[in-house]
Amino acid sequence: MHQILQSLKTAALGIDRAIETFAVSAVALMTLIVTVQVITRKLFGFVFFWSEELTLLLLIWFSFLGIAIGFREKLHLAMDVISGRLSRGTNRVLDIVIGLSTFAFGLYLIKYGWDFTKLMHPNRMSATEWPSSVMYVVMPITGVLVCIYALLQMLGMDTIRLKELDEELME
Repeated sequence: MHQILQSLKTAALGIDRAIETFAVSAVALMTLIVTVQVITRKLFGFVFFWSEELTLLLLIWFSFLGIAIGFREKLHLAMDVISGRLSRGTNRVLDIVIGLSTFAFGLYLIKYGWDFTKLMHPNRMSATEWPSSVMYVVMPITGVLVCIYALLQMLGMDTIRLKELDEELME
């Protein structure tokens, strides 16, 4: 049983790394595309026909994956001033309410994100001719990730991977 749990943890960490790598790569690629677009427009008077569309696609994917990473790292808004004055039991109840609310938000993204993705699939993006669903399929993916992180957190598992970031924010 221990090996199964260890294998699941290893797989989950691999997925987390892949998501983070994709998100960081999306920002880097988006920055490169916009830079090239500005240079070619100012110096040569033209832009690549696909640059704006691809930049928007990368921005959407980065933003939604960033939401999932934010939930994993517990970077959502918190009112420490209030929670610090409440009893441990009250804070535990609030943690459960927050976990259930987060899980419900993930379910919302799965359900309505998938419905919207299916609705937009017949449409084509004008420059790349890709189905518009490519832009929106990240919504249910984010929903699945948010549900997983909420469930793990409600079960008492520490999902925070970037502890050094948390320490820097506290200083």
